[in-house]
Amino acid sequence: MPARPRTLHFNLFLHDTGHHEASWRLPGADPTSNLSLAAHQHLARVAEDAKFDSIFLADSPVLWSDPGRRPSGKLEPTVLLAALAVSTSRIGLIGTASTSYNEPYNLARRFASLDHLSGGRAGWNIVTTAGEGAARNFGLDDQPLHRARYERADEFLDVATKLWDSWSDDAVVADKASGVHALGSHVRPAGHEGEFFRVAGPLNVPRSPQGYPLLVQAGSSEDGKEFAARWAEAVFTAQPTLEESQAFYADLKRRAGAVGRDPDGVVVLPGIVPVIGETEAEARELDAQLDRLIAPQYALTTLARTLKVDPHRLSLDEPLPLDLPDEDEIEGAKSRRTLIVDWARRDRLTVRELIGKLGGGRGHRTFTGTAVQVADTIQHYFENGAADGFNIMPAVLPSGLEAFASQVVPILQERGLFRTEYEGTTLREHYGLARPRNRHDDGAGVPELGRVTAGVA
Repeated sequence: MPARPRTLHFNLFLHDTGHHEASWRLPGADPTSNLSLAAHQHLARVAEDAKFDSIFLADSPVLWSDPGRRPSGKLEPTVLLAALAVSTSRIGLIGTASTSYNEPYNLARRFASLDHLSGGRAGWNIVTTAGEGAARNFGLDDQPLHRARYERADEFLDVATKLWDSWSDDAVVADKASGVHALGSHVRPAGHEGEFFRVAGPLNVPRSPQGYPLLVQAGSSEDGKEFAARWAEAVFTAQPTLEESQAFYADLKRRAGAVGRDPDGVVVLPGIVPVIGETEAEARELDAQLDRLIAPQYALTTLARTLKVDPHRLSLDEPLPLDLPDEDEIEGAKSRRTLIVDWARRDRLTVRELIGKLGGGRGHRTFTGTAVQVADTIQHYFENGAADGFNIMPAVLPSGLEAFASQVVPILQERGLFRTEYEGTTLREHYGLARPRNRHDDGAGVPELGRVTAGVA
């Protein structure tokens, strides 16, 4: 069979009132929508009507920022996604969970449960969680070292996949006549003993519709990219320019190939923060209005925390100090720190200008213009080795999503670059990815994560 034409993938990154930190201050914004099921249901339905692949909820086991800055309360993702599974039918449901502050058995069970409840639409954004605050919430004096967090994460995924494979696909027979509900010989222990975990198993949830939830990752440090090359099937990344997106895309595909995976089985989705207007001038005015509403006293403190410097060393109308700590000196979000510093140096930004740019997308690509201009930019990235699709991050919700869905998506559909209908029912099918074979069935061994090809179920 001839290969299908390559088309875009869109994930909606939901973030309270929008990704711009001042979005909650706009007239008409609901500053408590971060805690509203109805608000999330509306956004999920808009994205599903536009045929997005998935929606995504970020998370961290710590209060993210000064609660005065923006809506900072976060509902637990898998709980919220289970509720959204009831009010949607096709769109994928991706939630963040930490390998540093969870145990493999609980997390494997949670995502298998979500996959069952949603009919095969669950995805797990795998994070190692940077920051001392999270560590202190779990009785630790300091966060584990960066490399140690990724070593734990690697073993965590090994255990999780063993647990998801502990039930064969045909284990449940529900034979009323014989009185046998499941074949005991097809339910196996995980039997894992490693450096970080000892897990007997089996899981107490049968193998789910997708086998594994879609495995997503967002770290861009060296350790993060190596981890993504081994495990990730979709990668969220923050790259502010086309050239940086192209370099990241090529590097990650190369790394995946180097560990024996099909590079096309890793879907790269850089973030884009679109600010859309009927005219370019209208879009720029909305962008300017948002920037005027940024409260610099909060933004300055957050920037200083990321850079690991005293806030008093940052002067709003001066460039960043020259003697900042190097990436190697930071045990937190290494790649985000480097992205911010490189951006400020390259564009010769003052701290005030840098805060304005970060306020819109925290280092992701921001684009202000008309729907046609946004569509042109997306197409250019897609056709020039920079992206397989995008993590759509509306600056303002719900209006930014509604504008993207009603104005940008139809343009890309007319160009044959985005689906007009869902072809499958599972999240893996949306992304064109194969269902992992169970390592215990038919001598499969450890399943290779990869892309669907003709004739492969």
